Amino acid sequence: MNTGGGFRCNGGSMNTIGLALSLFFLVCAAGIVVGVIVSQKHTPIILAWAGSLAAVLALWAAGGTLISGYEFHGPLWAIPPIGILSIRLDRISAFFLLIAAVVILASSVFSASYMKRYAGHYSLKAFNSWYLVLCASIAWILVEDDVFGFLLAWEAMSLSSYLLVNFEHQREGTRQAGYLMLAMGEAGFIAVELVLLFLAVRAGSWQFCDLRGAANGMGPILRWAAFLLSFFGFGVKAGLVPVNAWLPKAHPAAPANVSAILSGVILNLGLYGIIRIDFWILPAKTVGMGVVILLTGTVSALMGILYATTESDLKGVLAHSSIENMGIATLGLGAGVIFAASGLPLLSGMAFIAAFYHLLNHSTYKALLFLGAGSVDEHAGTRDLDRMGGLMRAMPWTAGVFLIGALAISAVPPFNGFASEWLILQTLLRGVEIDSTPLRLVFALCGAVLALTAALAVTCFVKTFAMGFLGLPRSDGAAKASEARASAIVPMAALAVLCLALGVTPTYLIPALNETLQPLIVPGAADTLVPPFFTATQENGQLPPAFLHEFHNLGAQSGRGVLPGRGVVIMLRGTEQNPVVFAMSPSYSLVALAILLLLAWFVVTRLTRRRTAVRRPLWAGGIPRLLPQMTYTATGFSNPVRVIFQAIFQPNVTEDTRQTVAVHFRTAIHRQREETHIVDRVFLRPVNAAVQGIAGFLAGMHHGRLNAYVTYVLAFLLLVLVLFRAM
Repeated sequence: MNTGGGFRCNGGSMNTIGLALSLFFLVCAAGIVVGVIVSQKHTPIILAWAGSLAAVLALWAAGGTLISGYEFHGPLWAIPPIGILSIRLDRISAFFLLIAAVVILASSVFSASYMKRYAGHYSLKAFNSWYLVLCASIAWILVEDDVFGFLLAWEAMSLSSYLLVNFEHQREGTRQAGYLMLAMGEAGFIAVELVLLFLAVRAGSWQFCDLRGAANGMGPILRWAAFLLSFFGFGVKAGLVPVNAWLPKAHPAAPANVSAILSGVILNLGLYGIIRIDFWILPAKTVGMGVVILLTGTVSALMGILYATTESDLKGVLAHSSIENMGIATLGLGAGVIFAASGLPLLSGMAFIAAFYHLLNHSTYKALLFLGAGSVDEHAGTRDLDRMGGLMRAMPWTAGVFLIGALAISAVPPFNGFASEWLILQTLLRGVEIDSTPLRLVFALCGAVLALTAALAVTCFVKTFAMGFLGLPRSDGAAKASEARASAIVPMAALAVLCLALGVTPTYLIPALNETLQPLIVPGAADTLVPPFFTATQENGQLPPAFLHEFHNLGAQSGRGVLPGRGVVIMLRGTEQNPVVFAMSPSYSLVALAILLLLAWFVVTRLTRRRTAVRRPLWAGGIPRLLPQMTYTATGFSNPVRVIFQAIFQPNVTEDTRQTVAVHFRTAIHRQREETHIVDRVFLRPVNAAVQGIAGFLAGMHHGRLNAYVTYVLAFLLLVLVLFRAM
């Protein structure tokens, strides 16, 4: 990991980027004012226009920074006790701002029709204000260049997201979900605040660049303490195990457009904080820190997809899946730290590129799926997969775009989830190049868990789409469902197209990410992953002649002279004995898949053209027709996963009754189970018991004896002196 460059502490101003950022915050403020003035009936339109325009301006600023590579810096104002507050937009923060802008744009357009369902029940003016404050605070976090402004922006983001999650406060469980999210978020915020304030005092400055210099003289114990506090403090917002208890409750409780931003943007901010603090200010240079990140990501990915597979609430499935995907991205970051600490900078660069690529992909398809879930909830009146079914007939457009999102999140080619997950898995397999045998075993274990996670993800979203959109309607709401409005379909369709585009163009995205991540990685990772087949010739020597000739015969130079870029093949080159470690081409895969589908369509239509359709009644065990209650449900589909992983779920059966006729014929089985999340059982409950025990012990120390109190103070002072001496 290259921690010596990037995130530069020098920079000038760029008028166009500064203008775009200024207009962004101005539009958010104007949208709040106008939303308060106009009537409730017009508020959704104001929100859609203000949010969309602000997102376009954010795209302008982020895109200009990424394309030009120019780092924008501008002072804001001076506060005498603190100093000059300033903002900075570098390529790392511009990358996260770009993702945020795409998701906010789609969610804002979607809100134009979606928010009308709340008219007369909740205050749309309040929602408009909180929504735009959230958008502004997200950008504020990403451009802040000092501790004071960063912490203030983070608190604004936390409070506004809490108010949005708690918007439907009349619904059962919403207020509890909001309070849990707020409480855990504030606990993580305090941990991060302790680290940043300690570094600010140590540096005598609030500027992030000065904090980096102050961190250089920290001892190993203090550095580890700061790393753990900041990693798990930001990990709360990223939804990482074991500090993710709020996420499966808060995401389903929020409106769908807010859920899309929570999952596609807010979770990314958690990883942005980790990158900003733990990869730049306090660089995680040791293998031990990398192992912590790697294992945390691995456990998060597995736990997230296990609970997603067994969940029957549509938004609950997506919420747990967000934990899985953030775990996968974190896993890639951990692998990058370990490779860098092991002296393998190119593999470290590959891991970071794959992790950032996955963050981009996850935000795209998860926003699509949450918006799709909102459309289903609005027009079918339910999110319960056991009560859905048959929605493809009533909502064909929603079903089509939701299917693309389901294929993307299942890592099915040619969609974007496949490219990034495949690249992360291949990077983990390169753990064999590390000298340490224990680290090789760790990489092998994490690779196996990632493969299991990918398989479970396919199972999960086969269940989600099939039980939700196929088969027979299993409720009156599903039977009477209608298609969503155009203002809801258009942003989902745009995200679906983006899922395909990001999936077939990784050879263009990888070099772009290589440029973006120059602060974190050494140059050359893109050259390692995307050989220049389009520009290499026998004369210029960019590739060995024998290697170029062999792959020319295999078609690696197909498209040369027509398509721009380096090529359309992702390939890791090895030694002369093993010239190719791994290779793939999503672009070629798309062409091959299209040809196979056309061939299958042609064969089927030719074979069935002259046949007369014969309709036969479906045999249903002797009954006149198959009832919806007799079809497979989401709970039944996922039951094998519950059985196999029962040691993790550990359900408690609270009801188990059977109805029989004449003793032998069973007509109904009623079984109700309560599951306690493994994080609650293994982590939160023991921590709660320990805190209560410590509180009881401290309460017993308050016995009114002055000499004992003086002894406590002296003992504490001695402990502090010993700790500082050790550091």
